[in-house]
Amino acid sequence: MKIQIVNILLFSSLAICFSCKKEVASQANNGFEKRNLKASYAAATLLPVQTVSGSITTNTTWDNSKVWEISGVVVVKNGATLTIEPGTYIKSTVNLSALPNGALIIQKGSKISAVGTAENPIVFTSRYLLGDASRAPSPGDFGGIALLGNGYVNTGTKTLPGLPMGGFDFGGNNAAENSGSIRYVRIEYSGYILSTDNALNGLTCAGIGSGTTLDHIEISYSKADSFAFFGGSVNGSYLISKGADDDNFDFNNGYNGFIEYAVAVADKNSTHSQSGGSSDSHGIESDNNSPAEDATYSLVPKTHPMFYNLTIVGTSSNNSGYKFAIRNRRGAEIELYDSIITGYPSGLVFNDGTGVFYTTGISVLERNDFHGFTAAVTPAGTYPGNTQSTASAAPQFSMDQPFFNDGALDFSGATNGAFNAGNWTTGWSTL
Repeated sequence: MKIQIVNILLFSSLAICFSCKKEVASQANNGFEKRNLKASYAAATLLPVQTVSGSITTNTTWDNSKVWEISGVVVVKNGATLTIEPGTYIKSTVNLSALPNGALIIQKGSKISAVGTAENPIVFTSRYLLGDASRAPSPGDFGGIALLGNGYVNTGTKTLPGLPMGGFDFGGNNAAENSGSIRYVRIEYSGYILSTDNALNGLTCAGIGSGTTLDHIEISYSKADSFAFFGGSVNGSYLISKGADDDNFDFNNGYNGFIEYAVAVADKNSTHSQSGGSSDSHGIESDNNSPAEDATYSLVPKTHPMFYNLTIVGTSSNNSGYKFAIRNRRGAEIELYDSIITGYPSGLVFNDGTGVFYTTGISVLERNDFHGFTAAVTPAGTYPGNTQSTASAAPQFSMDQPFFNDGALDFSGATNGAFNAGNWTTGWSTL
């Protein structure tokens, strides 16, 4: 399952302040370059705007000759496929009712084909970068994208959270279900909070099968989770989460699949999501089910994500707004290989007795570097084949400079993690 990258590329970074989101001029730094994407957004503002609302019921193409503006909740249904051309920009109207700023929902049986390229990614972003400069962009300007499939969900079926209207069901018995392809895509300033623990995320994969393709996707400054997986068995590779207000990756309802070559980078200026009146921001949060769905957390299939070459980066000094780099709880299982976890108050935490899965060989930790300011891995133990640290400042584990707020990002030098074989973010992402 390991994907090898032959060429070692220059690493680039767009430095953005969470509160003001100002772009910086391009400048060299130890052979690496900060990126300035202002020109690409400016070029898009010169294009005509096509507003879309309601339902898409026949095969439809959004081309790159215009900017597509989503009004309200746009739903692809009745087996239709929405195709989006490389280099296309999509923004949202401002919704004054109890609806998210433009959300795109792909219903069961329908598909999306959003396939960009490294040179011409597809970009879902804030209207305040595309022709409306009345204020700076911020999380929630774009509602998010949700794919609903017929894959296995351990509750049988379920309704998509985060939207005030019902009818968006997912779940079935087709593990290989195909909801289409999302490749070389950025989703910026997304998310919508309907109520406590009820949100629309940057990209929600709900009951999506392994026939679906997800690779080279960046989600930045989501108001909720960046990537959320409710059941299903879709795999993902070359994924970026940056500055999420909630979790970078969230798993639930029996998700079974692998995530490889993925990076999550924290911004210390995040305002953080709240749960029970306190911050609840994690690198990864993985549950089998919520207590309301199953108080014993025994539904099957069990949530069991497998991670290969993952990099989770918090902050260089302790930031209490963040909680756990990886929180495995409520009956969930986990496999983690060749990964780097650093800069969170706690590294990996097995809650609710899930640590027993490690001792019985159901959960697996191999060749990983763990750091937490208070604890590297909980429950405490030796965890053979893994390194642990509680140092302050946070160790970089051979990466040159991985902390978002400390200057130009540079993940090179590490033998573990998302960039052990080179930089796959060049050109299409804001890193």
